[in-house]
This record gives sequence, C-alpha cells and structure tokens, in this order.
Amino acid sequence: MQAVILAAGESSRFWPLNEKHKTLIKICGRPLIGSLIEELKKSGLKDIIVVQSPIRDIERELKDKSLKYAIQKKPWGTGDALLAAEKLIKSERFFLFNADDNEVGENIKTVLARAEKGVARLVLLASRTRTPWLFGILRTRGKRVMEIVEKPQLGQEPSRLKNDNFFLFPREFFDYLKKVPRHPFSLIYALNLYAQQDPVEMVLAKRATLSLKYPWHLFPILEARLTETGFKTKIARTAKIGKNVVISGRVVIGDNTRISANTVIQGPGYIGRDCEIGVSNVLRGPFDLEDGVKTGAFMEIKNSLVQAGTHFHSGYLGDSLIGSDCRFGAGLVTANRRIDRGIVSSVVKGKEIVTGLTYLGTAVGNRSRFGIQIGVMPGVLVGKNCTIWPGTIVFENVSDGIVWK
Repeated sequence: MQAVILAAGESSRFWPLNEKHKTLIKICGRPLIGSLIEELKKSGLKDIIVVQSPIRDIERELKDKSLKYAIQKKPWGTGDALLAAEKLIKSERFFLFNADDNEVGENIKTVLARAEKGVARLVLLASRTRTPWLFGILRTRGKRVMEIVEKPQLGQEPSRLKNDNFFLFPREFFDYLKKVPRHPFSLIYALNLYAQQDPVEMVLAKRATLSLKYPWHLFPILEARLTETGFKTKIARTAKIGKNVVISGRVVIGDNTRISANTVIQGPGYIGRDCEIGVSNVLRGPFDLEDGVKTGAFMEIKNSLVQAGTHFHSGYLGDSLIGSDCRFGAGLVTANRRIDRGIVSSVVKGKEIVTGLTYLGTAVGNRSRFGIQIGVMPGVLVGKNCTIWPGTIVFENVSDGIVWK
C-alpha cells in the first residue's frame, strides 16, 4: 500500500512563517514533514509519494532518495495536488495525508481495521473540534459520512466532527475527482459525489488531532514533541554549562552549546547545536531554540519556538514563534496576554481570526530586525525582512520588507 503526502500549497494562512512550505519548520532539529515520513515508514508505509510545488523546497530539504515526488504546477487545491500524483499510484488503495499530520501510526492501524471490518472502501479520520467554522465538518448517519460541509457558518454546523484530511482512498476515487471542476475544495466535492453512490465511513481519533493552518497551531505540536515518551534529557559532551546553572525537567542541549552562569532552565525544552545562552537567563518550557540561537544577559523565553540563527540581547519572549536569522535589540517585550485576560485575535489575510488562546505573543518572519526598547502587542504578526524602529510599540501587523517607525 502506498502513501501520498500533500506538501505543495502556498501556506498563505501560515504567514509570516511561510517563506518555505510550513512543514519545513523545524522542531527539535527536524522539519515537521521529516518526522511524518519517519513515522509512516515505521508503520510499514514505505512507498511514499510527496506532492510538492515547482520550487521543490521539500525535495531539497529532505534529501531522501527513497521518496517519490510529484509536482503540482500551481496551488489549485488538494484535489489537483492528488491528481498530480495519479501516475505514481499503483496500489488498489492508498493513504492520503497532509504534510503537517502528527501521530499517524496509531491512526493508520485504526483506519485499516475499520476498512477490514466495514463495508466502505473509502475511510476517513475525524476528530471533535470546538471551532467548527474553521474546518470541513461531517454530516453523518452513524459511522457513515453523508457529506462534508466546508467552514460552515456559526450555528449552522451539521456536527462537531471535523475532517482531519487523513484518508484511505480506493484507486477509483480518481474517476470522481475528474468529474468535479478545479477548485480549492475539489477533493471534498469529489468525496461528496462519491458518498452519494458508495459508502464512506469515518473513524473517530482517540485524541484530538493537531492541524497546522495558522502559526499558533505550532504550540500544541511543540508541546506534544517535547512531552512524548521518547524525549529525554540529553546534554551533549561538548556542551559547556556555567556555574550555578539550574536545569529541571526534560531538556536536550546540543553540541558546542554554551549555557552561561546563573541561568535557570525549566523543561521540557530543546536547545540545538552551537547556541549561546547568556548570563542569568530564564528559559521556561515548553521551548525550542534551534541551532545557532544566541541570547544576551537577562533574557527570558517562555513557551516559544525560535528557528536557527536568531539572536536576542535582553528582554521577554512569551508564547511566540520566531523565524530564522532575526535580530532583537535590548529591551524586547512581547505582550502575550490581553489586559482584560480575554481571548486573543489575530489578523490573517485581512480577516480577524479568533485564535481561542488567552496566551499568544507574536510571530515574526525570517531575517527581521528589531531595535532597542520595542514592544509587540498580543497576536500581532511581523513579516520577513522587516526593520522595527527603536522605541516602538507594534499594535498591528507589519507586512514583509517594511521599515516600521
């Protein structure tokens, strides 16, 4: 049996961390899609097809010769992406995954078991959601899926069961896919057409699945990675730990990393290779500092993910997501709570999105630079290659390449 991974989209809702495909974001030193592929292989799915964009960023990053690649010429949606892989699919049934799927091993077994016992050749995974207006929602009759309604209006959702984009398809599904017009939701239109003629069954995931639509959806994935059974304390022999450093909880510290005196590290946390953590820092988990991250004295980082090569002087980074090769001057403060302790909203593609979070700082794109004494309000996003002028408080999103005064 084969597996198809869809990784060709623009990741536009993932701005400002979408310079590459969103699943090339690294957690614990590995891109998200790399962890998915490893789990698929462990589950016995070794014939893997990755659908990528013409940029071929997935192929260049992974450098895995065991994979097969298909190209989706333009981002015309998941249905068109699947059609791009049709010639490579030889098995009578195949799995379809989004590249950001997590913890798939147990779900693969559950879906296969349902396919063996049930009457349907098409089986999908579903989970319960508190925000049905953000997803494709299932209309069901028992275990049978009658229809998927994309992003229903609040109060008009047919259920609280969301489509997890985790499918076991029969090969004849391509016949239905070719009958519907090209559209971002063509895969769902084809599935709804299929469901009118042949049974489609669902399997309910035992745990809530983790999807990656918006940048802040990285937080539960980060926490899951840092709390899984296989994540254990490991301090490289070449790491240098200063005087009076206190480390508690599970923490990984990579090769040639230096932790300066009087720093307190509360796991779970990951610090990559060649990092420099300054004097009297406080790192509170879950946190992830990728290779080459540097901090000055008196820096506090809490529940944040920082990509490789980013440097901080001093300040506070809370509940935030930072791209690679950024620079932050002294006195940074990311506000991570509203003053009324309400739910934080963020603006994505011009629309206000209710995040459902009461703790949310900022997300910053690659190579942006912040001067001294800068504050960023909760849920505000800053693009790549931006310059934020000293003494600024940022109250609204900053587009790519802007000098903000």
